[in-house]
Formats: sequence, structure tokens, C-alpha cells
Amino acid sequence: MEHRRLGVNGPEVSALGLGCMGMSGVYGPETGDADESGYVEVIHRALDLGCTFLDTADMYGSGRNERLVGRALAGARRDGVVLATKFGFHTATDGVSTIRNDAAYVREAVDASLTRLGVEHIDLYYMHRRNPEVPVEESVGAMAELVQAGKVRHLGLSEVSAATLRAAHAVHPISALQSEYSLFTRGIEAEIIPAARELGIAIVPFSPVGRGLLTGTITTLDGMSPDDFRRQNPRFQGDNLDANLKLVAELRAIAGESGHSAVQLALAWLLAQGPDIVPIPGTKRITYLEENTAAAGIELTAGQIARIEAAVPESAVIGERYAASGRAHLER
Repeated sequence: MEHRRLGVNGPEVSALGLGCMGMSGVYGPETGDADESGYVEVIHRALDLGCTFLDTADMYGSGRNERLVGRALAGARRDGVVLATKFGFHTATDGVSTIRNDAAYVREAVDASLTRLGVEHIDLYYMHRRNPEVPVEESVGAMAELVQAGKVRHLGLSEVSAATLRAAHAVHPISALQSEYSLFTRGIEAEIIPAARELGIAIVPFSPVGRGLLTGTITTLDGMSPDDFRRQNPRFQGDNLDANLKLVAELRAIAGESGHSAVQLALAWLLAQGPDIVPIPGTKRITYLEENTAAAGIELTAGQIARIEAAVPESAVIGERYAASGRAHLER
């Protein structure tokens, strides 16, 4: 698989990474250790296919996802893998969740992640969300100390504005910005991507296939687990879902003509946006993993790109990308 660099001085990674969030709840109930053995196989298959970039976070499954990824990377499997995790969401003993970016919490969070992952260092450490009451200089300054201590190799941010990105980069080089980016979500194109490119920061799109909508396999909420995150997502609700599925049908028609799947075209479109774009599609199944990774070998023509964008204009997508509670944590 093609490799791309995260930032000017960041690590080289596979053009497509693997987002591991969905293996620990979010899109359904959490599983036990016995069930997670199948997810270890998915991660191992990803490595075998040339995927060298794994993404997790301390909040996924309340730490369970980091432990899962740590199990999958035990021993020689760690070699050559760029491991990314995130901090920022803190749940107190009373169950109340807040965003913490203060220096003391940065130091506390990284040690907990290192223990769960079972590794000596984290290759890319992101601030998951920003608390506007904490100066970004304090947060990134503390993260920079982790680099100096050898606990972290490179730094990243997630879902921040162009202004925050600039302020953070002035404290310590930022290698990657993780934000939602897909045919359905293109808001970062106006200001954030230009700022990242000016600073030499890579873009790591999460939910690159619209939380499954762009795969063409979702036509109804029937069959989804009652605690599936998407049941509360505005784009999956009622008339919104119907309108969005019409756009997916257009993409599927184009895909059918080219001999690819809708998800492959959606990922190939993202990869074509620039060599600094490294999507991290997530999956729990080897079949879908193999379908996703095959997209890295698709080279779209200018005509195909224009046709895809005409068929799925962002202005036609209906519904916010998060419910109100989720939007409260977004800076951009």
C-alpha cells in the first residue's frame, strides 16, 4: 500500500489507516474478552494487508479499546506500526463527563493509556477535544513535555479551528489534525485544510464513509442495536435518512459502472484530495476491511471526481453530523 507522511517531520503511514473505535461499543453493545478475539484477527489482517496506522482513544469503551489494540500489538506485531490514541474526555466517579486539557490531566492520561496499551511509547498523541477554558498553550506545552520524556513521539489535535491549530503549532509542531471529513462532511475544506497545509500538518479524516451511510448497506435503522450511536444521529433520522440515501444511490450507480463499491469510491475520492490526506475507516469485519483497503489502489480521473462531487454535493446532505450534545464539544 502507498505510504504518506503525517506532517513535515512526522511518521510515514499507510495511505489508509484503521479506526478501531467501533470494536468497543458506540455502534452497538460492548463485548467481552472472548468476543474481542475476533477483533484482534481483524487488526492482524489489517497489518497483513499493509495497514500500518492504528487509531484508538482512551474514551472508546472506557479504556477497553486501548486494551484490545494493545492485545493485538503484543510482541512482534508492534514493530512498524504507528499507534495513535487520544485524551480529553474525562468521566468522574459520579458518571459526569467533561473535557479536560489541563497539564496535570495530560500527564495523568498518557500514563493510563500507556498502561492499557502495554507499550513504552505512543507514536501519535491527540488532544481529542478542546476545553476553551484551558489555554491551548498549556495543553500543547504539557503534550510537548511528553515528547521530551519519550512517552510520545508526535502530537495531534482533533476537531479544532484553524486559529487553535495555528496557536498549537506555534508551541510545538503538530503532525496531524483528525477531523470528520467525507463526501457527506466537507466543512473543513474552507479554512481548516488550507491552514493545515500552510503549516505542513496532515489531515486524518474519521468517519470517512459517513458512519456507514456511504457504504450503501444501510437503508433503515431496523436491525441496529438499541444503543447504536447512529440512532441519535440527525442524519439517520426519518426524512433526513431518506434524502441522504438518495445521494448514496447516485454514488452506487457510479460505482457500479466502474466496477467498484460505493465505499471504495468514497475512500478513493478522499485519497484524491491530496497526499496529506490519510483516512481511517473503521470496521469490525475482515470482509469490509479488505474492501476498504482495496480503495487505496484506485486512481480516479478528474472526470470521475467531478461526477462524484456532482452526484453527492454537500449542500444536499440533510441533518447535522452530531446531536446537540455532541456538537457542544466541537470547536469548528
